[in-house]
Amino acid sequence: MTQVLRKVVTFDEFVAKYPDNTGQRYELYDGVVVEMPQPTGDHEEIIVFLSTKITLEYSRLGLRYGIPKTVLVKPLENESAYSPDLLLLNLTNLVNEPRWKKESTVTQAASIPLVIEVVSTNWRDDYLKKYADYEEMGISEYWIVDYGALGGREFIGKPKQPTFLVCCLEEGEYRISKFRGDDRIQSPTFPELNLTAEQIFRAGTVS
Repeated sequence: MTQVLRKVVTFDEFVAKYPDNTGQRYELYDGVVVEMPQPTGDHEEIIVFLSTKITLEYSRLGLRYGIPKTVLVKPLENESAYSPDLLLLNLTNLVNEPRWKKESTVTQAASIPLVIEVVSTNWRDDYLKKYADYEEMGISEYWIVDYGALGGREFIGKPKQPTFLVCCLEEGEYRISKFRGDDRIQSPTFPELNLTAEQIFRAGTVS
């Protein structure tokens, strides 16, 4: 479970204090600093797998994209800031980001072709709050990787099963496509990406 650390703060106060020297990850939810739980090994293996496949794809296409280590995504409409599990940056737009140079923070959808969250115990953040804020920001594509079938039944069905959700912005709202098993992932950002949901889920079960 996430743990609230202190009273309401502004984004400027947040970036001035965090990250601290503990090595812990933090996010800001409407002014409340939240300590993120330590991810499992399965969670991290999926991130490694996806980052490798995506890097190969944007390199093959000659796109000036990159996957950073630590960057904050800040919605303009509230005092929140997220550190996504995987963030794809459009490097050419960073010159237009006012908080980039000093705070490695992006606020514009043009800087974010794709954002990915791998679901853990705090699944409501990925399915509800981050979903709403990424949509409001106008981020064109958002992947939710629910390899452990942790999300609510309204999102992944009953009985629950591992589900890969691709949320694509259409007329200001996300349209959700769900993929399971041998379904090939359909991504507007990378239409030639040849990956199935099961391949991605299996990345978290490497022995």
